[in-house]
This record gives sequence, structure tokens and C-alpha cells, in this order.
Amino acid sequence: MTQEIQKTLRDSAGMRWTALLLLALAMFCSYIFMDILSPIKDLMQETRGWDSTAFGTMQGSEVFLNVFVFFLIFAGIILDKMGVRFTALLSATVMLVGALIKWYAVAPAFMGSNLETWFTNHLNYIPLFDELGVSPFYEGMPASAKFAAVGFMIFGCGVEMAGITVSRGIVKWFKGREMALAMGSEMALARLGVATCMIFSPFFAKLGGQVEVSRSVAFGVVLLCIALIMTIVYFFMDKKLDSQTGEAEEKDDPFKVSDLGKILTDSGFWLVALLCVLYYSAIFPFQKYAVNMLQCNLTLTEPSADSFWASNQVTIIQYIIMLIVAAAGFASNFQKKKGMKYGLLTLSIVALVTYCYMGYMRQSAESIFAVFPLLAVLITPILGSYVDHKGKAASMLVLGSLLLIACHLTFAFVLPLFKGNAVGGIIIAYVTILVLGSSFSLVPASLWPSVPKLVDAKVIGSAYALIFWIQNIGLWLFPLLIGKVLDKTNPGVTDPTQFNYTAPLVMLASLGVAALILGLVLKVVDRRKGIGLEEPNIK
Repeated sequence: MTQEIQKTLRDSAGMRWTALLLLALAMFCSYIFMDILSPIKDLMQETRGWDSTAFGTMQGSEVFLNVFVFFLIFAGIILDKMGVRFTALLSATVMLVGALIKWYAVAPAFMGSNLETWFTNHLNYIPLFDELGVSPFYEGMPASAKFAAVGFMIFGCGVEMAGITVSRGIVKWFKGREMALAMGSEMALARLGVATCMIFSPFFAKLGGQVEVSRSVAFGVVLLCIALIMTIVYFFMDKKLDSQTGEAEEKDDPFKVSDLGKILTDSGFWLVALLCVLYYSAIFPFQKYAVNMLQCNLTLTEPSADSFWASNQVTIIQYIIMLIVAAAGFASNFQKKKGMKYGLLTLSIVALVTYCYMGYMRQSAESIFAVFPLLAVLITPILGSYVDHKGKAASMLVLGSLLLIACHLTFAFVLPLFKGNAVGGIIIAYVTILVLGSSFSLVPASLWPSVPKLVDAKVIGSAYALIFWIQNIGLWLFPLLIGKVLDKTNPGVTDPTQFNYTAPLVMLASLGVAALILGLVLKVVDRRKGIGLEEPNIK
């Protein structure tokens, strides 16, 4: 029996980490597309007439079907009934379809078309949704934004389905092993997509000296084609694993609606779910406005068109340096020899300082915010390994909330004081962004591996789906709220680089305060009920 177990793919470290890499690269591509328009919000206003309300409404539409048509709940049922392989392939296909629609919505071919006329004249009133104040469209919303919202809704169904599928897949391949490290590493790699998006979305939009925003979206579409290929390769790996272990994921333990009652009546589950929605609502919606927030609070002087810092080459060089930061920092965690460990760590730090210097010389808000996930890539494996071997997951959530509050308040009240100080403002921005990114890494390393401790393995897909559904309510609401608050608190402001972001940032900081309170309550509940959130995963 022991010999048979040793022959499975799951028991090969190389194979299970290869499976993780395939899933992580697929999520990397989806993360790029998720925020593909975020660093060019100003260009969307200038070229497509999207004000902050239109931009926020379109961005919030990503999760509309997941929340109000309960698609994410159905995705969890599909995952539990059909298994990881089928659901992963379905999610990748759905993402690509939605991305193609969004690309056409912002393409020049859409402008002046019959489809643009139709969207201008329709979807201005949606019965019931308008009365409830949750419609994904409104009268006067640009037709391109409406159609882009339709595509983004479809993409959102796929990406959130992919999220729960990846979580389930990691549990399948890593349960009883280094699961927190695997989840943290997957999110660290996936979140490099945020940095990639921030660097290359403006690059493609401005390529050749002529602004065309659809090129950025086309870049994202190509990457989602690659994600689909990665998913197909994973499909065959997972199928091979099941044939070796004798597991019949699609047939064993069929889903029952009554199983949801067990999940919904668990107080620990609700605390984790509410923590998730509060924490993620303060991060993901912020990402969609972060570049514009920096443009409004930093004194940036665009380099002359004929200088090296304005060339296309510097974008590629800076991205390569960013990859060195991430790769060297990540790899340093796995070195047993101190010389190699500290050598890689030193290389990562030197490359990070070089990257930051180049961002300063480029005077680019997009490349400044692109450092967001870099510190997270370095420390996430450390945090994941710590949770695996030492525990303290709930304590990490409390720490993450404290850092979140501090960062948003710094953006709201400290950063504006440095406007006019070209060097000081950028230093404050870099430090705050890096700390915010590191706080974000605390969630995948501590929260997601805690879910299997709360629910039966049979319904873990549905449990993740419920958490993601609750999370999606915040991801729908807060991009919309930020856009509306910006327009309300900046009446008459037409220059997209002159908004006052204080009110939206205070709103996001308040989410951190609520998350902090819930985190402290979760620690008390964990201690009283013995859930085991503070205990290590590997025993």
C-alpha cells in the first residue's frame, strides 16, 4: 500500500508544485485582465467619456451576476458535483468569452456602430434592480461602458468560479502537506498580475505615440488564451491523479442543499466570511482607483518625449527588474544555505531599490503603484510556512487589518501634505504601497487555509463559493461607491488628475476598523470553541 501511495503525482513534490504553477499562472493572467483599465482611468475619461460614476459602475459590474443572480453559488454546486477539472476548464472559457466582449466594447469598431446606438437607447431602466438601487446600468451611462459592463459580468462569473476552483484544487493536492504555503505562493504569483497590468496597460494604450485603450484590453485577451491552455494542461494532470488514487470526485458525495445549512449555521464560518468581505473590499476596489489617486496626490512631471525615461525600452527593462525582485525574493525563502539565502535576498532588495528609482525617474503613477505586490511575493511564503508549522492564522488577520487601516489613512491625510514635494511624496507613496501589499499577503496565507477547518471536505467547494459570494457583494458595491463619492465630493472637477480622494480613502479605512473588530472576535470564538485557527496545519 505504501508503495502505491508513493507512486501518485500528489506525493511527488515536483508534480504537485507543477499543478500549483499551472493554476497560479492561469490566475496571474486573470488578475491582469481584472484591472486592465484601472491604470488608464484618465484615458477612459478623455477618449470614451467615462466619468468616475461610469468607471465605477462598469468596474463593479464584474461581480453583478455572481451576487444578484447567485451565479457563484451555482459555481460552488458545479464544483462539488462536477469536480475541479470540469469547473476549471469551464471558468477559463467563460473568462475568455467575457473578455472578448469587453475588448469589442472599447474598440474603435464599436464607436458609431448600430450596437452602440442600441446600447445608448436601451438598458437605461432595469425593472426591480433600479427600484432596489442595484442596477449595473443607468440612464446617461456611455454605451461603451454599458457593453463593457456586460462583458465584465461574464468575465466575472468565470474569474470567481476560477478562484474557488483553484482553492479547491490546492486543497486536493496539498491537504496534510504545505497547504498554507501553497495558497500563499499561488496568490503571490497571481498578484504579480497586478504589477504587470499597471506597467503594461498604459504601455499598450500609448504605444506608438497614439492613444488607443482597446490595445490594453487586447493584451489581456491574449493572456486569457494562454490561461485556457494552462487549464487544459492541468485538466490532464488532475485526471491522471484521480486514476492513480482511485478518487472519483465527480461521483462521490453528491451535493445536497441541506449541506448548506451546516455551513450557514456555523458562527466561525460567518466571522471568516465577513472578515473576507471587509478586507477584500478595502483592497480590490482601491486597486481600480489607486493609479488615479496617485496622479491626484503626487507632483509628477512627465519626462521629455526624446529622453530614455519616456521610451518604450524603459518599460521592458523595469518589468524585467520587477521580475528579478519577485523571483529572487521568493526563491530566498526556500534556500537552506545561508549564503545563497541572503545573497538572493540582497539581490531582491537591490533590484527593488533600482525599480523604485526608475519609477521615480519615469514620473509614472502606474509604475509607482506596480510595487504593490512585490513585498508580498517576498513575505507570503514566510507567512504561509509559519501558519503551516506554527499556526496563529487569526492573529495574522488582526495584524493585516491594522496595517490596512494605517495605509489608507496615510493615503488620505499624509500623502496630500507632500504634494509639491516631488521626492518626499513618492517615497511616502512607495512605502505605503509596499506595506499595503504586504498586509494583503496575510489573507491568503491565513484565511483561506482556515476554511477546511470549519467545514466538511464534501462541501468545501460550496463553502468557498459562499465566502466568495459574500465577498463579491463588497466587490460590487465599493467600486460603485468610490466613483459616486468622488463625483459628489468633487463637483465641477473635469480634470481627472485633480480629484480629492480623502472621503473614499476614509471610507476604505473604516472597513479596516470593522475587520479589526471581527478579527478580535474571531480569536475569542476560536479559543472558546477550539476551531483550531491558531493551530498549525502540519501536525
